[in-house]
Amino acid sequence: MDLWRKKKKQEKEKEKEKQKGMVSRCLLRSGSIFLEKLIADCNGISNPIRMFSPDQISKATDHFDPKCYLDEEWVREFTWYKGNIEGRPYTIKRYTDPRVYRRKEEIDYNDIALSTRVSNHSGFLKLIGCCLEFWSPVLVFEDLGYTVLNVRGTVGSCLDAPLLPWNVRLKIAKDIANAITYLHTAFPRIIIHRNILPTNVFLDKNGKAKLTDLSNAITLPEGKSWLDQVPLVGTIGYIDPTYFSKGILTEYSDVYNFGILMLVLLMGRLPFSQLLDGKWEDSTNIVEYVRDLHERGEPVEFGGDSNDMKPDQMKMFLELALRCCEEKNVDRPKMITVAKEIKLIEKGSFDSEILENGRTASSEMMEDCPINNSSPLTAMTYQTLS
Repeated sequence: MDLWRKKKKQEKEKEKEKQKGMVSRCLLRSGSIFLEKLIADCNGISNPIRMFSPDQISKATDHFDPKCYLDEEWVREFTWYKGNIEGRPYTIKRYTDPRVYRRKEEIDYNDIALSTRVSNHSGFLKLIGCCLEFWSPVLVFEDLGYTVLNVRGTVGSCLDAPLLPWNVRLKIAKDIANAITYLHTAFPRIIIHRNILPTNVFLDKNGKAKLTDLSNAITLPEGKSWLDQVPLVGTIGYIDPTYFSKGILTEYSDVYNFGILMLVLLMGRLPFSQLLDGKWEDSTNIVEYVRDLHERGEPVEFGGDSNDMKPDQMKMFLELALRCCEEKNVDRPKMITVAKEIKLIEKGSFDSEILENGRTASSEMMEDCPINNSSPLTAMTYQTLS
C-alpha cells in the first residue's frame, strides 16, 4: 500500500513538473516575441505594465467560463471577459490559441506593445498588464463599466435594438476621431489602425468612447507616409478601396475606414448589403447606397428617434463621412481635419467656409503616394481578413 501511494505521489510530482516546464516554455517564447515587438515598434520604450500570473487570470475568469463574457463574442480571434483580481474589476482579453484557430500569433504581442504606448490617451482602453504564461497572451485592461458596441453601432446583442441618442453617437465619433488622430500624429512614425469598426469601440459608464484592438495596426517606417504590397487585413465593408485593390496602405486608409464607421453610426445600417430571408438584398455597400440616393435626388434616411434628430448636424456629418470615403486618397481629409470638423459640428459652429478650407488643406497635405485612385469596393459579406 505504501509503495502504491509513493508511486502515485511521484506521478503527481512528474505531472506538476511537466506543467511547470510547459509554462516556462510559453513564458520564454512569449517574452521573446514581446521584447522583439517592443524593440521594433517603440525602441523598447513604453509605459510599464504589470505581469499577472495564470492563477490570477484563471480565477478572475472562472477558467474562462462563458458566463464571464463582457458581451456577445463578435470577433473570433479573441474574447473579452469581466473579472476581479485582488478585489479590483478588470476587462480581460484572451486571444484564441493559434494551435486551434489559424492566425498569426504575432498580432497578440503587437496589441500589447502598441497598447502600452497609447494607454495614457483617454481615447484608448488603458492596458494595466498581461500574462504571458498561456499559449496565447492574455491582456488585462482597466474596467470602468464598459459596454461594447455591436455591428450597427448601438449596444446589446439584439441588432434590432434602438440606436443610441444622436448626441451620444456624435460624441462617439468625436472621441474615436481624436484617438485615430493621436495614432497618426503623436509619434515619430505614423501608426495605422486598419480595423476601425463598432465592435472595437467600448463605452464607459459616462459615455466616453475608447478605441481598442491594435493587434493589426502597422507602424510605418520613420519618414514614410505609405507602404505598398501590404497583406490585406481588416473587415470587409470598411477597407479602403486603394488598400483592397492595390495593397497600398496610407493614413488615408484609416480615414476611409472611419468614414464607414460614421455612416454606420448615423444610419444604423450595416456597411454592406443586408441579408433578408436568407438572400442578399443587393450588392450595394453603404457608400454606394448613399451616393445613389444623392444622384436620384432622394433623401438619406437617418437612424434614430425622430424626436431626437438634429437634421442640420446630421447632414453635415453625412457630408463629412462621404468626403472621408472618397475614392481617391487625395480627395479625403486628414484625420486631424476630420476630428476638428466633428468638434465644430457638435458645437453647431460648422459652416461652408470651414468645410471648404478643410477640403483645401487636406488636398495640399496629401503625401506622394504612388497611386491615388482605385475601383469601388463592393462588400457582400462581413468577416475579418488576416
